[in-house]
Order: sequence, then structure tokens, then C-alpha cells
Amino acid sequence: MYVCVCNAITDREIRGAVKLGARSLDDVSEALGVATCCGRCAECARGVIDKACQEATAAVGGDD
Repeated sequence: MYVCVCNAITDREIRGAVKLGARSLDDVSEALGVATCCGRCAECARGVIDKACQEATAAVGGDD
């Protein structure tokens, strides 16, 4: 789904940025341009980032 309509950034792209090391909205904004125009997507983008970070931690075995 599109998270940032202004820059046509999807949740899949955000999750990909997290896999490459992004851990915050600032990181994802720098990498992809999320929330750099109107900013309405910032809250949704943070949610996608947080969930992707949690999933990455669980996949590594953080919840043994």
C-alpha cells in the first residue's frame, strides 16, 4: 500500500529500507523521501517502521 502519496513510497519499500538498516523515520526519510513534503504520512510510516523493526528482531531470535 502507498504510505507516502506525495513521493509514491509503499510499505514494501519502507520495510526494505529497514532490512537495509534504517531504524527511524529520519533514516527512512533520508533513504526514500518519506514525509518530506506534506508530512501527513509520518505517523503511518512510523508504524510501518516500528513493526518492521520488531519483525526483524524476532527473526533474529530476540524472543527466545
